[in-house]
Amino acid sequence: MLGIHKVALLVALLALVDLGQGSVRTRNPSERSRRVALNTFKDSQTTGITEWTSWFNIDHPGGNGDYERLEAIRFYYRERVCARPTAMEARTTDWVAAADTGEVVHSSLEKGFWCINKEQPHGRVCSNYHVRFQCPPVQSYWTDWSEWGPCSTTVCNDVGIQVRQRKCVSAQPMPLLLVPACQGHHSERRECSTPPCTARWSPWGHWGTCSVTCGGGRRIRRRTCVRTSETVDCRGRPVEIQKCGKNPCPAKCQHVCTEGHPSEDCSHCVCKGHVLQGEVHTVTGVPLAGAWVALASHPKVVRARTDAKGHFRVAGLCSSSSSSIIIRKEKFAPATVSTFSNTTGLSWVQAVLKSAEKPYIVKHPEDKVRYEGGRVLLCCKATGSPTPDKYHWYHNGTLLDRKLYKYEEDLVLRDLKQEQSGQYYCKASSPAGTIKSSSASLIVIAKGTPACKSTPEAHLIRLPKDCVQPGTDSKFYNAGRCPHNKCAGSLDFDMRCRDGGSFCCGVQNMESRVINCGSYSLPIRAVTQCGCQKCLQPTVLVRGRVVTADNDEPLRFGHIYIGKERVGTTGYQGGFTLQIAPDTHRLVVNFVDPTQKFLDTPKVFIFDKKSGSIYHDVKVMRKQTPIDINAGETNSIDLGDIKGEDPIGQLVIPPNSFHKDNGDLYEGTVKASVTFIDPRNITTAAAAPGDLNFVDDEGDMLPLRTYGMFSVDFRDETNKEVLGAGAVQVLLDTQHVKMQEHIPKMKLWSLNPDTGVWEEESDFSYSTTTGGHGRSKREERTFLIGNMEIRERRLFNLDVPENRRCYVKVRAYMSDKFLPTEQLEGVVISLINLEPKPGYSSNPRAWGRFDSVITGPNGACLPAFCDAQRPDAYTALVTAMLGGEELEAAPSSPKMNPNIIGVSQPYLDKIDYQRSDHEDPALKKTAFKINLAKPNQNNFDETNGPIYPYQNMIDCENAPVDANHFRFFRVEKDKYEYNVVPFEENDLTTWTRDYLSWWPNPQEFRACFIKVRILGQKEVMVRSRNFGGTHRATKGQLYGIRDIRSTRDMREANTSAACVEFKCSGMLFDQAEVDRSLISILPQGSCRRINTNNLLHEYLIKHPPVAQNNESHGFTMLAPVDPLGHNYGIYTVTDQNPRIAKEIAIGRCFDGTSDGFSREMKSDSGVALTFSCLERKITREGLFQRLQTNPGQTLSQMARDMRELEGLQVRRSSTQVVAYPSEQQGRTQSRRVASTTRRRMSTTRTVQRQ
Repeated sequence: MLGIHKVALLVALLALVDLGQGSVRTRNPSERSRRVALNTFKDSQTTGITEWTSWFNIDHPGGNGDYERLEAIRFYYRERVCARPTAMEARTTDWVAAADTGEVVHSSLEKGFWCINKEQPHGRVCSNYHVRFQCPPVQSYWTDWSEWGPCSTTVCNDVGIQVRQRKCVSAQPMPLLLVPACQGHHSERRECSTPPCTARWSPWGHWGTCSVTCGGGRRIRRRTCVRTSETVDCRGRPVEIQKCGKNPCPAKCQHVCTEGHPSEDCSHCVCKGHVLQGEVHTVTGVPLAGAWVALASHPKVVRARTDAKGHFRVAGLCSSSSSSIIIRKEKFAPATVSTFSNTTGLSWVQAVLKSAEKPYIVKHPEDKVRYEGGRVLLCCKATGSPTPDKYHWYHNGTLLDRKLYKYEEDLVLRDLKQEQSGQYYCKASSPAGTIKSSSASLIVIAKGTPACKSTPEAHLIRLPKDCVQPGTDSKFYNAGRCPHNKCAGSLDFDMRCRDGGSFCCGVQNMESRVINCGSYSLPIRAVTQCGCQKCLQPTVLVRGRVVTADNDEPLRFGHIYIGKERVGTTGYQGGFTLQIAPDTHRLVVNFVDPTQKFLDTPKVFIFDKKSGSIYHDVKVMRKQTPIDINAGETNSIDLGDIKGEDPIGQLVIPPNSFHKDNGDLYEGTVKASVTFIDPRNITTAAAAPGDLNFVDDEGDMLPLRTYGMFSVDFRDETNKEVLGAGAVQVLLDTQHVKMQEHIPKMKLWSLNPDTGVWEEESDFSYSTTTGGHGRSKREERTFLIGNMEIRERRLFNLDVPENRRCYVKVRAYMSDKFLPTEQLEGVVISLINLEPKPGYSSNPRAWGRFDSVITGPNGACLPAFCDAQRPDAYTALVTAMLGGEELEAAPSSPKMNPNIIGVSQPYLDKIDYQRSDHEDPALKKTAFKINLAKPNQNNFDETNGPIYPYQNMIDCENAPVDANHFRFFRVEKDKYEYNVVPFEENDLTTWTRDYLSWWPNPQEFRACFIKVRILGQKEVMVRSRNFGGTHRATKGQLYGIRDIRSTRDMREANTSAACVEFKCSGMLFDQAEVDRSLISILPQGSCRRINTNNLLHEYLIKHPPVAQNNESHGFTMLAPVDPLGHNYGIYTVTDQNPRIAKEIAIGRCFDGTSDGFSREMKSDSGVALTFSCLERKITREGLFQRLQTNPGQTLSQMARDMRELEGLQVRRSSTQVVAYPSEQQGRTQSRRVASTTRRRMSTTRTVQRQ
């Protein structure tokens, strides 16, 4: 029988996939009953190595037929299809195999699957097919051994190790979660030795020049001891001295010139008639005036300066030998050029100066864990102009001795000791500035100490509301977990900048337990042992949408750059997804509009390496309409165009300042577009480019407070060639600078688009003028004037370094209950600094800074400006977003409640907390505003948050949950999730390889929801119980429970709906077999199912087995394998982050569509199930009411009822465990009592009639 079964499978496979050899005619209808399971097309030797993809359906059979082209599938789903599939399966959407339809179909592993309508017999039309593919088994082999590498020791007379390696070559990338493809070791080692130590003298060198030309001197010759070890040395002296220059001196200057004569200062030789001429310009060809020219041998002696055309002339420079010339200019990297001897007496050099760029770290040191006695390599690399040439390493803030550790860019530590644990960072320097790297943690573990503790730490899992453990009444259970800190694993090579594979403490063993909930029990998988294993590396994604700040118009098909490399394109609606390299520390992304409608905007994105995906709502500015100006005249352009307000400043461009890229002067009409980001308009805050930070002289990144940013775009008359401009003046009206202490510190900055860091352009000077500049009335005004040149950079900023800094503590919660155990991670919290508070008498409203951070397990600390003297000198507007959804802030009306806001009195009054709808109910409830009053450390009430001084950042980050903090919460009803295998969705590294894991694949998460409509006056809790349905390892076992309260439909009375998550069907973690999860949907209360979606009902019948639905109070199904869509009331979304997948699916479920998004429940669209949960009306007085109105009669009636009930025997049926057992039991008893009462009343009425 087994052989016949294999033959049947082979015949079915050949009938399904013809490998492009032609069309296939399916079997006759009598053969269609012979079904083949989805998971049977596997060779026994490749089980666990190959895998089937998801099902794809990109076409429908309208028109010419159904075309599931492989090229189109790859276009839409990209890496989800392997490069060369080995098998393909096609089924109709009614789950009928292609071989069983009786239709003429075509298939090819190169082209895909297609069915043509006109080829079908009897005028039939093709069915709607979907297909899936099987990746090939890993065909792997070892390459030849490489040559033996160098000996590990270079010390003479020593013994070391040589290594050679080979590679495992595979035709396809190795599938996830599988063992290595090749058997054996990929490296071999052998012992090697070095020659004996020797020492010998080199030949004597030439005699050096005499120290004087007269009066007696000496000359020296030297030789060198060439030795292979410091343990041996040469005998004899390395230096010989000889007397010379015995002739008497004729003059004072003793400088010897082989040509010409010494200069007057005797510093160099002068040759009359010899001239060095040169030209200096920028990389764009613009001449540089005022550059200093000096000899490299005497760099401090300026020999000439360049004129307006960039030319210079040095007379009397001898040309008998080559000379090096060094050229310097402020804000440019110095350049050194050489001049050579000639016979004409005239030399010519040309120099190109690049704009100076401060150093920027491109390679940061990585966290490492090592055992005592081992070694480690920490790497650091910086770029800039000029290139950084000095590196310094620090350990816990202390500079390491360069002579002792012999480091340059990289730091090597050998024979590690435990005291060397700590934080390491490097500092790179160049003439343009200094920059610090991020800190790396080095942990040195003592010998014999386990890599990580085997005993799991406590991890409390919240149980369902109706689960009360007898004896404890606890709502929590300790399932245990392993700390996901790094550990010292077995590395193939320990001297890499980034370890080849990092190791973390993870789950070694788990055991199944049962939680006694009183009336029912719950299974759980608890951690019993931890161990060191390879870390799970989640795919780090940054998602978002790019729109304009004024009307949310999307940036369609915009170009996305990281550095100089283009990495993607925005979609039609402005959406984008970027996959981030694991070693990324600072992510700078530049959005470029090819149509030039919007400003090119660099953004610095925050991201979370643990939770995988972060969503950013990106705002860009619309480019200002160009105006025509005359290049030969003085032109003034206002900065700021708010109606009824004076401009903040002006650009003044002198005549004949424009030039082309080649440096030629441009004459004619200029198309000038100057876009100003006005801080008086708060809607522009999110569109600020970069992250408003600069690097100080010590290499620390510090914040800036802006008074406005502007982008310039100058083009020729045809609007094609971009023009530069020199000697441009920037005027800033001081009336807009209300903090007088900012005026002397004001600077002009330009943005480096590659690093996202603002770099200083120039200082400002004072100037006083009367009238003009856009004002009709005559009055004396004071301006700050800065000078700049418009070259490569086009984004500029009027900023002040601000040292009045604080941190603001914010937490996000799952609901407005603000439970410490329900904090949300991965929420993007944004803070806009406002200066000052609206309504403050002397200052208009303006924003000064925009910052964003991501919440972690202990909330988030946002940097902000604050003031100790005036509480309302700085205010802040704070918002929160999770996956594109805005979270709601704690309410401040009708009165401020410290227990809800999270800040105690009297500090709360000083901060003046107000939610955005406090004064205007038309506004959203998704933001709050506070005064940034710097805490008084002498006042105890202000030392417990939520605002912390800048130097107390550690106190803010480690603040306990009961300390003062501000709060956001998700706008959704009661929600509960229980997983048998615990998993934290905000930390993907907690995923455990187990059959009962809710998410079977840590790289791809599929979220499924069903929409349930409730007819009734009240909102109802709805539960889904999720069991294994068809998989042999999970059948009948619980995956988890989901509870959600229905949401009221504001458009329809007495109607609500719930979007209930359930366990998706599909492959489990071993990718060997499909499990169709068994799902039970159970509303709480007296509910009755009155309708089931017809399409869903039909689908379940056509895809057996069919679950029994005998009970009207619930619904049971075997979850569909296909992503059905809103027509069925099922919503399925697949993503590389579980929270994003669930957010998108919930948004579609609320909207009742397969591609929409809503947070307002639409209960009449896309519904799967409908329940009636109507309350019973009270038709008579209750017992206590009757006791109050007529106690005597009531007591007499109770006595008669008790006598009638004596002797009655009540038989109880066995209790059935359902979703809410206590309440179901209560309803059963109430029905019996009501039934008995009705029978008694009926008997009484019969006796009365008789």
